[in-house]
Parts: sequence; C-alpha cells; structure tokens
Amino acid sequence: MSTVRYQVIIPFPAAGRRFDQVLAELFPDYSRSRLSAWIKTGAVTLNGALVLPRQQVYGGERVCLDAQLHTEVRSQPEAMVLDVVYEDDELLVLNKPVGLVVHPGAGHCAGTLLNALLYRDSALAQLPRAGIVHRLDKGTSGLMVVARTLSAMTALVGKLSRHEVQRHYIAVVEGRLVAGGTVDAPVARHPHQRVRQAVREQGRGKRAVTHYRVHERFRAHTLVECRLETGRTHQIRVHMAYIHHPLTGDLLYAGAPRPPRRATPALVATLQGFRHQALHAQYLRFTHPKSGDMVSFDAPPPDDFVELTSALRDDMAMYTSEQNLKSPCP
Repeated sequence: MSTVRYQVIIPFPAAGRRFDQVLAELFPDYSRSRLSAWIKTGAVTLNGALVLPRQQVYGGERVCLDAQLHTEVRSQPEAMVLDVVYEDDELLVLNKPVGLVVHPGAGHCAGTLLNALLYRDSALAQLPRAGIVHRLDKGTSGLMVVARTLSAMTALVGKLSRHEVQRHYIAVVEGRLVAGGTVDAPVARHPHQRVRQAVREQGRGKRAVTHYRVHERFRAHTLVECRLETGRTHQIRVHMAYIHHPLTGDLLYAGAPRPPRRATPALVATLQGFRHQALHAQYLRFTHPKSGDMVSFDAPPPDDFVELTSALRDDMAMYTSEQNLKSPCP
C-alpha cells in the first residue's frame, strides 16, 4: 500500500454544505464510499483536525487527504516486449500484436498484456485492470490506450462512455460490398453459445453502432474501414457477420476461408494460413486527460494483414488481365 497526500482549499461558494459532499466534488477520482472511509479513519483532516462527514463547511478551510492506495491487481509482472507508440506520465499508447491476450482469464492466467504492463510500471498495480481502459480481442491487432494514473483512467473511461474517443479499424470481409453504411443493432451474449456474441432484439442487447466504408474491392473480398460509435464485445465481428460480410479468418463468426474460383495459389495459401480475424485498430484520437490537447496515433497493420491484402490485390489483377484477354477486339 502507498499513500498520496493532497492539500486543497475549500472554495467559498461551498459554504453551508456538508463536508463529505464537498470532498466528493474536490476529489472526483475516488468513490464516495472510499472518501467516507478515509474520513472515518482520520486520513482526511480539516484545518489540521479530525472532522465528521456531516460537518458544515464555511469556505477557505484547508483539507489534507492522505489517499491510501491499495493494490488493485494481483497478477504477476512478466517481462515482455511491448510496441509502445507514445508514453508520458499520464498514459501510454501501444500497438498490440495478434495473439496477445489483454486480461488474465480462463486459460490465460499469465502471458497477458496486463502482466507485461505490471512489469513495465509496477505502480499500475494500484489501478483497476492495471490502467487498461478498453480491450482488443486476442486475434485483433492495433492501438490501445492505457492510463497510468487514476485521474487519467477516470477521464479516459468517461470519454469512451461519451463516445469522445475516435477508433478506426481496417478489416477484410468476405464478399464484395457495394457501398459503405451503418449497422445499428443491439449486441449481447449469444443465447446458446457462451463464447459468442450476437445481435439480439431490442431490450435484450446493448445498443451498438458501427459505421463502415469501402476502401478497396477484390474479387470476393472487400477492404473496409470501420468506425466505432459504441464499443461492445466483438462488435465489428458480430455486425459484419450480421450483414452477411463476416471478417476473413474469423473462425468464430465466418468459418473456414473461401477462396474465389480459380484463385492464385498464393491467395489460396494465404487464406488457408490466416487463422485470426482480419481486423486491425489503425487509428486512435482523443483529448489528452491532463493537457487538454487533441492527440492522435496511427499504427500500420501487421505483416500478415499486408500479405493478405497483397495476395487479394494480385489475384484481382490477374483475373482482370485474363478477362481483358478474353474480350474481343473492337
């Protein structure tokens, strides 16, 4: 356990109000129950003296809070190489590789991103989930932001809930999309298959909105950009499958890959070897929780994603060339 000392002056407009109510507004990063417990144990003083939660304040008093931070995370630190895109005292942004699990869970008690973060910064053990404010699936690569302070975590979680964090993904989906669009369909756990999510009728699922637009069309696939308005578990994977264009390589929602007719050997081999959803969190933009500046980050897709799109592009070029040769001369 570590202790952080804060000293603030109660503003004069707070005169006449209860001390515990004013304290909650002065320290919004801590819950009311935690602040109340600190008042009762003497960790909070008013002008150097102990105080009751219901005591009236007059404004101008000096508050001293010794915030006792307990360990929130019990997982063990593990030395792992992380691709950190940006880092300061408040947060870090990293580019998560495919295959890395974010949180420990059933079958993944070690070797997770959380374990790696604890090794990189032991102070993260005092934050819920080691500062992880949003997650990516094991088979999804790309940008994630991690808070390094409780105030940054509170701010970032709030921004996510208010849809103030821009998250853009690129994905390869099955089939040829004609145009972009929006999927507005509630998502919840599948009623029979617990490892899956599904679009459920209104009232049974949480609101989920995904905007998508076409970047490039291939013979039987499409490269799209997806923008999240909400952030539900498996949201993009579920929504694209819902409109009959599941993500390539997504064995949970799309099944085995389906090469187009007369596909090049290179494309067949690439599709057969692509064993995770073709989804990459490429762009992240938000207001920095301390400076207030707008910050944005880009991360190039991993090599196997690039190889997949290259093989699809080469297959498309070969097919187009063959069709041109078969066309009669004018």
